[in-house]
Amino acid sequence: MKTRKLGNSNLEISETGLGCMGMSYGYGTISDKTEMITLIHKAVESGVTFFDTAEVYGPFINEELVGEALAPFRSKVVIATKFGFDTIGGAGLNSRPENIKKVAEASLKRLRTDVIDLFYQHRVDPNVPIEDVAGAVKDLIQEGKVKHFGLSEAGVQIIRRAHAVQPVTALQSEYSLWWREPEAEILPVLEELGIGFVPFSPLGKGFLTGKMDQNTTFDSKDFRSTVPRLAPENIKANMAFVDLVTAVAKRKNATPAQIALAWILAQKPWIVPIPGTTKLHRLTENLGAADVIFTPDELEEINTASFEIAVKGERYSGGSAKMINR
Repeated sequence: MKTRKLGNSNLEISETGLGCMGMSYGYGTISDKTEMITLIHKAVESGVTFFDTAEVYGPFINEELVGEALAPFRSKVVIATKFGFDTIGGAGLNSRPENIKKVAEASLKRLRTDVIDLFYQHRVDPNVPIEDVAGAVKDLIQEGKVKHFGLSEAGVQIIRRAHAVQPVTALQSEYSLWWREPEAEILPVLEELGIGFVPFSPLGKGFLTGKMDQNTTFDSKDFRSTVPRLAPENIKANMAFVDLVTAVAKRKNATPAQIALAWILAQKPWIVPIPGTTKLHRLTENLGAADVIFTPDELEEINTASFEIAVKGERYSGGSAKMINR
């Protein structure tokens, strides 16, 4: 597998990473631990060197899973995890410096490592100046407990202010053919500052794989059951996106998921998507996206067609939407 560098940093990783959240959080079920360790090992064998987790996934159990699975390969892989939620006091945010340092110590133990490669603020905390957050991570970097600082779902001004205190290596935010909002302001600033971009939900929470339709139902504990754009009436309207990637996939002898991922890889050389899966065949399928190469005309066709489709439904609901600080 080819590698990419996240912006101007020296952090070189596989051009596609693996999002591990869904293995133990978010989709209503906790996958079999042994099976997930096997999947993570298969990813490593396939050339994946970038793995994404967070303390809040579970909470805690996803970090423990990733730590155990990657222990035999620790020197060969990059592990990203996140801080910023109040896992003890409730569902709120907590990016106070003392909590950041406490989370770092706990994550190090769960991940079975002596250093966190990339430490993201999971969501911007409006009650803590971003300068204080960046300063706390800077301290951890100076102590040798963290290598790189990241942000997630942060807006332009937050990115600039944080970067001025401690260089930001990567921003993680949602980005896909049906959520292109980062292109307007975020991506130009990342390019200006030399910050890498790590898109989560690059397959539109599974929608762009073409495996959903208006009859699809989700478990009540599956977070997608609360996503407005995945409501039955909106799925029907949004199928135009699936029709687009399916049509291109037929011409390119690929799958819709591979087209969606290959499109992201073609945008910038410092973008590394982290599709998640709990199935070995999906892992193989996703990694195959790297073999799909578009001509400039094909990219223009996809871009033009996707812009002409009106997305129906918000990407988050209620309380989740309030935690997106743009």
